[in-house]
Amino acid sequence: MNSIRVAGASVAVAAAALLAGCSGSDQGMSGMNQGTPPSASQPPASAGQHNEADVAFAQGMVPHHTQAIEMSQLAPERAQSEQVKDLARQIEAAQGPEIDMLTGWLQRWGAPAPQSEMPGMDHGSMPGMEHEGMQGMMAPEDMQKLRQAKGAEFDRMFLTMMIEHHEGAVGMAQTELAQGQFPEAQRMAEQIISSQQAEITTMQDLLKQG
Repeated sequence: MNSIRVAGASVAVAAAALLAGCSGSDQGMSGMNQGTPPSASQPPASAGQHNEADVAFAQGMVPHHTQAIEMSQLAPERAQSEQVKDLARQIEAAQGPEIDMLTGWLQRWGAPAPQSEMPGMDHGSMPGMEHEGMQGMMAPEDMQKLRQAKGAEFDRMFLTMMIEHHEGAVGMAQTELAQGQFPEAQRMAEQIISSQQAEITTMQDLLKQG
Protein backbone atom coordinates (compact mmCIF):
# COMPACT_ATOMS: atom_id res chain seq x y z
CA MET A 1 0.00 0.00 0.00
CA ASN A 2 2.81 2.40 0.89
CA SER A 3 4.53 1.74 -2.44
CA ILE A 4 1.28 2.49 -4.27
CA ARG A 5 0.92 5.81 -2.44
CA VAL A 6 4.54 6.73 -3.25
CA ALA A 7 4.03 5.87 -6.91
CA GLY A 8 0.84 7.92 -7.02
CA ALA A 9 2.58 10.86 -5.42
CA SER A 10 5.42 10.64 -7.95
CA VAL A 11 2.97 10.71 -10.83
CA ALA A 12 1.24 13.76 -9.35
CA VAL A 13 4.55 15.59 -8.93
CA ALA A 14 5.56 14.79 -12.50
CA ALA A 15 2.23 16.00 -13.84
CA ALA A 16 2.52 19.25 -11.89
CA ALA A 17 6.02 19.81 -13.23
CA LEU A 18 4.82 19.20 -16.77
CA LEU A 19 1.99 21.67 -16.37
CA ALA A 20 4.36 24.25 -14.91
CA GLY A 21 6.69 23.80 -17.86
CA CYS A 22 3.88 24.33 -20.35
CA SER A 23 2.71 27.41 -18.50
CA GLY A 24 6.23 28.86 -18.53
CA SER A 25 6.49 28.18 -22.24
CA ASP A 26 3.19 29.95 -22.86
CA GLN A 27 4.36 32.94 -20.86
CA GLY A 28 7.59 33.01 -22.82
CA MET A 29 5.69 33.03 -26.09
CA SER A 30 3.47 35.79 -24.77
CA GLY A 31 6.54 37.79 -23.86
CA MET A 32 7.93 37.29 -27.34
CA ASN A 33 4.72 38.62 -28.87
CA GLN A 34 4.84 41.68 -26.63
CA GLY A 35 8.39 42.30 -27.72
CA THR A 36 7.51 42.42 -31.42
CA PRO A 37 8.71 45.76 -32.88
CA PRO A 38 5.90 48.26 -33.57
CA SER A 39 6.96 48.38 -37.20
CA ALA A 40 5.74 44.82 -37.66
CA SER A 41 2.17 45.89 -36.94
CA GLN A 42 2.38 49.25 -38.73
CA PRO A 43 3.12 49.80 -42.43
CA PRO A 44 6.53 51.37 -43.11
CA ALA A 45 6.62 55.01 -44.09
CA SER A 46 6.05 55.31 -47.82
CA ALA A 47 8.75 56.91 -49.94
CA GLY A 48 5.96 58.78 -51.70
CA GLN A 49 4.60 60.60 -48.65
CA HIS A 50 4.16 64.34 -49.01
CA ASN A 51 3.06 67.24 -46.84
CA GLU A 52 1.52 70.69 -47.23
CA ALA A 53 4.89 72.26 -48.03
CA ASP A 54 5.30 69.91 -51.00
CA VAL A 55 1.85 70.85 -52.30
CA ALA A 56 2.56 74.57 -51.88
CA PHE A 57 5.89 74.16 -53.68
CA ALA A 58 4.27 72.44 -56.66
CA GLN A 59 1.28 74.79 -56.84
CA GLY A 60 3.52 77.84 -56.68
CA MET A 61 6.23 76.62 -59.03
CA VAL A 62 3.85 75.76 -61.90
CA PRO A 63 2.76 79.37 -62.61
CA HIS A 64 6.24 80.60 -61.68
CA HIS A 65 7.85 78.37 -64.32
CA THR A 66 5.07 79.19 -66.77
CA GLN A 67 5.85 82.89 -66.58
CA ALA A 68 9.58 82.22 -67.07
CA ILE A 69 8.76 80.25 -70.22
CA GLU A 70 6.47 83.02 -71.44
CA MET A 71 9.29 85.51 -70.98
CA SER A 72 11.75 83.21 -72.73
CA GLN A 73 9.48 82.71 -75.73
CA LEU A 74 9.72 86.43 -76.47
CA ALA A 75 13.49 86.26 -76.93
CA PRO A 76 13.79 84.69 -80.41
CA GLU A 77 11.96 87.63 -82.04
CA ARG A 78 12.84 90.48 -79.69
CA ALA A 79 16.33 89.85 -78.29
CA GLN A 80 19.44 91.23 -79.92
CA SER A 81 22.08 89.18 -78.10
CA GLU A 82 22.59 85.60 -79.23
CA GLN A 83 23.65 84.79 -75.68
CA VAL A 84 20.30 86.00 -74.39
CA LYS A 85 18.52 83.91 -77.01
CA ASP A 86 20.55 80.84 -76.04
CA LEU A 87 19.80 81.41 -72.36
CA ALA A 88 16.08 81.77 -73.09
CA ARG A 89 16.08 78.46 -74.97
CA GLN A 90 17.90 76.83 -72.07
CA ILE A 91 15.34 78.12 -69.55
CA GLU A 92 12.41 76.93 -71.65
CA ALA A 93 13.94 73.48 -72.20
CA ALA A 94 14.57 72.99 -68.48
CA GLN A 95 11.35 74.33 -67.02
CA GLY A 96 8.83 72.83 -69.45
CA PRO A 97 9.42 69.22 -68.29
CA GLU A 98 9.47 70.38 -64.66
CA ILE A 99 5.97 71.83 -65.10
CA ASP A 100 4.79 68.43 -66.33
CA MET A 101 6.33 66.73 -63.29
CA LEU A 102 4.87 69.24 -60.84
CA THR A 103 1.41 68.93 -62.37
CA GLY A 104 1.64 65.15 -62.27
CA TRP A 105 2.45 65.19 -58.55
CA LEU A 106 -0.51 67.44 -57.79
CA GLN A 107 -2.82 65.10 -59.70
CA ARG A 108 -1.49 62.09 -57.78
CA TRP A 109 -2.01 63.92 -54.50
CA GLY A 110 -5.53 65.00 -55.42
CA ALA A 111 -4.53 68.66 -55.04
CA PRO A 112 -5.67 71.47 -57.36
CA ALA A 113 -3.20 72.05 -60.18
CA PRO A 114 -2.83 75.58 -61.61
CA GLN A 115 -3.18 75.93 -65.36
CA SER A 116 0.26 75.89 -66.95
CA GLU A 117 -0.74 77.46 -70.28
CA MET A 118 -1.34 81.09 -69.41
CA PRO A 119 0.26 83.34 -72.05
CA GLY A 120 -0.52 86.94 -71.24
CA MET A 121 -2.76 86.01 -68.32
CA ASP A 122 -2.76 88.05 -65.14
CA HIS A 123 -1.78 85.44 -62.55
CA GLY A 124 -3.04 87.71 -59.82
CA SER A 125 -6.60 87.13 -61.03
CA MET A 126 -6.46 83.46 -60.06
CA PRO A 127 -7.50 82.48 -56.50
CA GLY A 128 -4.40 81.57 -54.54
CA MET A 129 -2.11 82.68 -57.37
CA GLU A 130 -1.50 86.26 -56.24
CA HIS A 131 1.91 87.78 -57.03
CA GLU A 132 2.52 88.43 -53.36
CA GLY A 133 2.38 84.69 -52.71
CA MET A 134 5.07 83.82 -55.25
CA GLN A 135 8.55 85.21 -55.00
CA GLY A 136 9.97 86.93 -58.07
CA MET A 137 6.80 86.92 -60.17
CA MET A 138 6.51 89.78 -62.64
CA ALA A 139 3.48 92.06 -62.46
CA PRO A 140 1.25 92.27 -65.58
CA GLU A 141 2.51 95.77 -66.38
CA ASP A 142 6.12 94.54 -66.30
CA MET A 143 5.27 91.70 -68.66
CA GLN A 144 3.59 94.16 -71.01
CA LYS A 145 6.70 96.35 -71.06
CA LEU A 146 8.84 93.32 -71.87
CA ARG A 147 6.55 92.36 -74.76
CA GLN A 148 6.94 95.84 -76.23
CA ALA A 149 10.72 96.04 -75.84
CA LYS A 150 13.11 95.09 -78.61
CA GLY A 151 16.84 94.79 -79.24
CA ALA A 152 19.29 95.91 -76.56
CA GLU A 153 16.43 97.27 -74.44
CA PHE A 154 14.75 93.87 -74.43
CA ASP A 155 18.03 92.16 -73.52
CA ARG A 156 18.52 94.45 -70.52
CA MET A 157 14.92 94.10 -69.32
CA PHE A 158 14.87 90.35 -69.86
CA LEU A 159 18.08 89.79 -67.90
CA THR A 160 17.07 92.12 -65.07
CA MET A 161 13.62 90.61 -64.73
CA MET A 162 14.79 87.02 -65.07
CA ILE A 163 17.42 87.48 -62.36
CA GLU A 164 14.67 88.58 -59.97
CA HIS A 165 12.46 85.75 -61.20
CA HIS A 166 15.20 83.16 -60.65
CA GLU A 167 15.97 84.52 -57.19
CA GLY A 168 12.32 83.96 -56.32
CA ALA A 169 12.44 80.38 -57.58
CA VAL A 170 15.59 79.70 -55.56
CA GLY A 171 13.85 81.02 -52.45
CA MET A 172 10.83 78.78 -53.07
CA ALA A 173 13.13 75.79 -53.58
CA GLN A 174 14.98 76.52 -50.35
CA THR A 175 11.66 76.56 -48.50
CA GLU A 176 10.82 73.17 -50.02
CA LEU A 177 14.14 71.73 -48.84
CA ALA A 178 13.55 73.08 -45.33
CA GLN A 179 9.89 72.15 -44.94
CA GLY A 180 8.94 69.54 -47.57
CA GLN A 181 9.38 65.78 -47.41
CA PHE A 182 8.46 64.36 -50.84
CA PRO A 183 11.77 62.94 -52.18
CA GLU A 184 11.17 63.84 -55.83
CA ALA A 185 10.20 67.40 -54.94
CA GLN A 186 13.30 67.70 -52.78
CA ARG A 187 15.48 66.57 -55.67
CA MET A 188 13.82 69.06 -58.01
CA ALA A 189 14.35 71.83 -55.46
CA GLU A 190 18.05 71.00 -55.29
CA GLN A 191 18.26 71.06 -59.09
CA ILE A 192 16.44 74.41 -59.28
CA ILE A 193 18.83 75.96 -56.76
CA SER A 194 21.90 74.64 -58.57
CA SER A 195 20.87 75.47 -62.14
CA GLN A 196 19.19 78.81 -61.51
CA GLN A 197 21.96 80.15 -59.30
CA ALA A 198 24.36 79.36 -62.15
CA GLU A 199 22.04 81.14 -64.61
CA ILE A 200 21.82 84.15 -62.30
CA THR A 201 25.62 84.43 -62.40
CA THR A 202 25.56 84.17 -66.21
CA MET A 203 22.88 86.87 -66.50
CA GLN A 204 24.72 89.19 -64.13
CA ASP A 205 27.83 88.81 -66.29
CA LEU A 206 25.83 89.56 -69.45
CA LEU A 207 24.43 92.72 -67.87
CA LYS A 208 27.94 93.89 -67.04
CA GLN A 209 29.00 93.29 -70.64
CA GLY A 210 26.02 95.13 -72.05
